[in-house]
Amino acid sequence: MPELPEVEAARRAIEENCVGKKITKAIVADDSKVIDGVSRADFEASLLGKTIVSAHRKGKNMWLQLDSPPFPSFQFGMAGAVYIKGVAVTKYKRSAVKDTDEWPSKYSKVFVQLDDGLEFSFTDKRRFARVRLLEDPTSVPPISELGPDALLEPMTVDELLASLSKKKISIKALLLDQSFISGIGNWVADEVLYQARIHPEQSSATLSKECVGALHKSIKEVIEKSVEVGADSDQYPSNWIFHSREKKPGKVLVDGKKINFITVGGRTSAFVPELQKLTGNQAAKAGSKRTNKSIDDVNEEASDEEVKGTAKSKKGRKPGGQAKRSTVKRKSKDSDDEDNDNDDSADDVNHEDSDDDADEDRKNKTRKATTSKQSKAETTSKKKVQTGQNSKPKKRAK
Repeated sequence: MPELPEVEAARRAIEENCVGKKITKAIVADDSKVIDGVSRADFEASLLGKTIVSAHRKGKNMWLQLDSPPFPSFQFGMAGAVYIKGVAVTKYKRSAVKDTDEWPSKYSKVFVQLDDGLEFSFTDKRRFARVRLLEDPTSVPPISELGPDALLEPMTVDELLASLSKKKISIKALLLDQSFISGIGNWVADEVLYQARIHPEQSSATLSKECVGALHKSIKEVIEKSVEVGADSDQYPSNWIFHSREKKPGKVLVDGKKINFITVGGRTSAFVPELQKLTGNQAAKAGSKRTNKSIDDVNEEASDEEVKGTAKSKKGRKPGGQAKRSTVKRKSKDSDDEDNDNDDSADDVNHEDSDDDADEDRKNKTRKATTSKQSKAETTSKKKVQTGQNSKPKKRAK
């Protein structure tokens, strides 16, 4: 998903290549989901003959200032991208375009030709972007509702500390809130928290002054570095968690340390448990949960062994009279192996090169694990009931 670095790379490309030039041709897609609140014909007519004066950005939104309003505004969504024919805008991997691709792309939403022959296009393959035509983009949503821009309007350490002290939600969820700080998305949030050694679930209000100082520093460094290299991920420092966060769970390392994945703020979050630990009361609660889980696991295993032992003690004993020998269903080794295969399959989730596809994969894995546990619990319950029935004393014949 394009975040501040990717959108800033697009803005700079427009600024460097298109400012001062007149629009001689405009083709707007007939897509009312993306082209918001204005007809295709009106949009095209509003662009023709206008000169591009400047390109602006706030958070993950960009707009072009023309020599007269209204101005086109672009909310990039999950897959929005700007391409300029013959110009390398960015090497952002989800926005890369091949030389063999059609031009303009079939996913183009706004295509513009300038008076010197240069052409650019805003595309959106997944149709989550929004393109608007606005008199003053900064005075209306979504831009008017954004918090300070992470690059252009950074908070001071004291301002950040004061703001965080009032927030009881997790720090990862807060960083994703564009009304708090604009421009930080899922990968940037994971990166700054990893660099600051802060657990993504840590309550914002509980962060110490030292932690807030580290967070302030990491936001500045991650944003500035990614913008400096034009959102070219190949040039990101090798010790960034970015390079490993989309690999398979259980097999991911950064600097030799294991990466875990959890869901925070509705998004999959990558973090390193060895370095990013919960603190204060949250640490104690997490420890208590782990202890309770271990006890439950031990009790479950003991219950299984008890059922198996009861079944073995009855094996070979034949009750008096013509009563049939009771049987106790036991889980076979093959069944155990099958469960293990299912667990392995769940662990071997195939992560696509998309945060949202990765989220869906991990949700499927969680559902499989939950189903497996429920099935095991039901089997144990049935065994206990059946054992209890078989152990009832039989009446002697008079």
